[in-house]
Amino acid sequence: MAIQLKLFHTTFSTTPHRFSTTQTNAVSGKAQQLIQSGTVRPVLPKEAASAMKSEGYILLDIRPEWEREKARVSGSLHVPLFVEDMDNGPLTLLKKWVHFGYIGLWTGQNFTMINPDFVQQVEVKVPDKESKLLVACGEGLRSMMAALKLHEGGYRNLGWLAGGFTRSKDDDFSGVEGPEKLQYATIGGVSYYFLKLIILLQAVGKRGAKTF
Repeated sequence: MAIQLKLFHTTFSTTPHRFSTTQTNAVSGKAQQLIQSGTVRPVLPKEAASAMKSEGYILLDIRPEWEREKARVSGSLHVPLFVEDMDNGPLTLLKKWVHFGYIGLWTGQNFTMINPDFVQQVEVKVPDKESKLLVACGEGLRSMMAALKLHEGGYRNLGWLAGGFTRSKDDDFSGVEGPEKLQYATIGGVSYYFLKLIILLQAVGKRGAKTF
């Protein structure tokens, strides 16, 4: 299956962390190599339910808790790749302030850091490293990074939800819990209200078109 990975070259701006641009590009490049070589299998959202039901894939949601609580697939496992940075040192506080003004206010995302125990926490929930894991996040980039970490940790039957939950449709997953639609759960802050306004205007436009 041909997947245009360049479509998912969004940045980690919605999930800030302590990685330099060079480190992020290096990790992203290694993860893409795993997917392009077939070592990690790309699975489109519309194919995910079938992969889980027919092929035994376990859905591993690696989004931070504040995204997952908005919407989540019933029965999915959860181990966050990023966790909120609780350091309150002067330098970190400055970074948090800049983050809020530049990103946090618009996206609603907290200032985060890589979960140092990510692989170990997955091992607790899925000790059998031959298990089939379908790694998923909001947009597909964080899950690429998570798949790389899991591969380096010994997991060999990995899938990657291509494009993330934001590219899913309402009927791609049979059970979704939470107050929000799965494809909108990554969106927060001021941008969330812009999204709601756009949806409202689209709905009004469709109703208006039906009256003519």
